[in-house]
Amino acid sequence: MFFLILILFISIFLIWIIKNQSEGKLFEVMKIPDFELVSQDGQLISNEDLLGKVYVVEFFFTNCPTICPVMNQNLKEVEKEVNHPDFGVISITIDPKRDTPEVLKEHKQKLQIDNPNWHFLTGERDYIYQLCKEFNIYVGKDENTADGLDHSGKIALIDKEGKIRCRYDQNGIPILYYSGLNYTDERGKKESLGGAFHPQVKWLEEDIRKLLGE
Repeated sequence: MFFLILILFISIFLIWIIKNQSEGKLFEVMKIPDFELVSQDGQLISNEDLLGKVYVVEFFFTNCPTICPVMNQNLKEVEKEVNHPDFGVISITIDPKRDTPEVLKEHKQKLQIDNPNWHFLTGERDYIYQLCKEFNIYVGKDENTADGLDHSGKIALIDKEGKIRCRYDQNGIPILYYSGLNYTDERGKKESLGGAFHPQVKWLEEDIRKLLGE
């Protein structure tokens, strides 16, 4: 009996996915985890404040010598291309000991970001680490080690209702998150800091526009 119910559930789920794909809808991953953190201007910013806007969430730190500058730059291009008052970016530091609001403000100025909806956020390290786990985006656990500041280059896309959304890949599987990294090839198979291609960043831009139109 259990296996019959399981098969029925899987069948319904697959039918739902196929229906969404045929209608061009994005997959609903889950409701975004609740958060409240301090911005570069010293203001509290929560997920509730962002309801009604489409935005993306990345985890980074200002002294990162590898993927963070790439992710920041790619998101700058996305923000420039989308250019919509209801689009925003949430950049959450995983190194709050060093990334104070003052440091984050200087970082935002250095990147020449003037979008008021782009917030660089900081808070307690344990709180941020738990938030990463709830997002299912990898971040190292111990901030006092080199591995502790290791993190994923994934970006979450959030709709106006506070739900994480994504597109389906060529096999009909939800991608869940978008890669903010560069690659040496158009299909995004081999990561490279200096790569000329970032296919999933283009997907992200397209899907942001789709959510803004909903």
